[in-house]
Amino acid sequence: MAQHVLLSDPRIAAMPVKESGEPLIDLRNDEVIRVDLRLADLLGAHAQVRLGVADRLTAAQTQLPRGLRLLLVEGYRPYALQERYFANCLTRMRRAHPGWTPDRLRAEAGKYVSPPEVAPHVAGGAVDVTLCTVDGTELPMGTEVNATPPEYGTECYTGSPEISAEAKGNRQVLIAAMTATGFVNYPTEWWHWSYGDRYWAFVMRAPHARYGPADFAG
Repeated sequence: MAQHVLLSDPRIAAMPVKESGEPLIDLRNDEVIRVDLRLADLLGAHAQVRLGVADRLTAAQTQLPRGLRLLLVEGYRPYALQERYFANCLTRMRRAHPGWTPDRLRAEAGKYVSPPEVAPHVAGGAVDVTLCTVDGTELPMGTEVNATPPEYGTECYTGSPEISAEAKGNRQVLIAAMTATGFVNYPTEWWHWSYGDRYWAFVMRAPHARYGPADFAG
């Protein structure tokens, strides 16, 4: 099933792209979506998303119960940074599993960090989001954002049974808001949602992706 396909799967790279040309929008200028600073960069790339993504985030916010806010941790990610993330993930996997073949290491790394050539964040189509209260207090979600193996367990999987009932409930609130507005989740990361990229197109059985790699000059 599509929800179990990894970003490293050749079928994702094979999805055609018909670039929409939508610009990147700076969510720091948006009073609806709260932007976190933990992955902030000097140019503000982390706060950029495609226009269609920004519109859907605004719509998702309206789906949330009163008193809750979407908290954006990361949006757009430059290609060079994605390359570094993927290489670092491969290195960590290799250290944890020295007997694994290169193909297995790449596949395992692809569960948590996308190969740069198909990365939803590079296209400006992906967001890493969580939930917070109006005063910025984050809700318990079972793990922190980006808490992935090998350093952490599989509690990061969206449907993990290894989290508290409270965290499961909070995840369901996020899932309901994001799916209602057209986003798809990457099932090994509860916080990762995308629209318009190759992975979205594959899951939604769209004829093509709307977004290829985006340029951001800052």
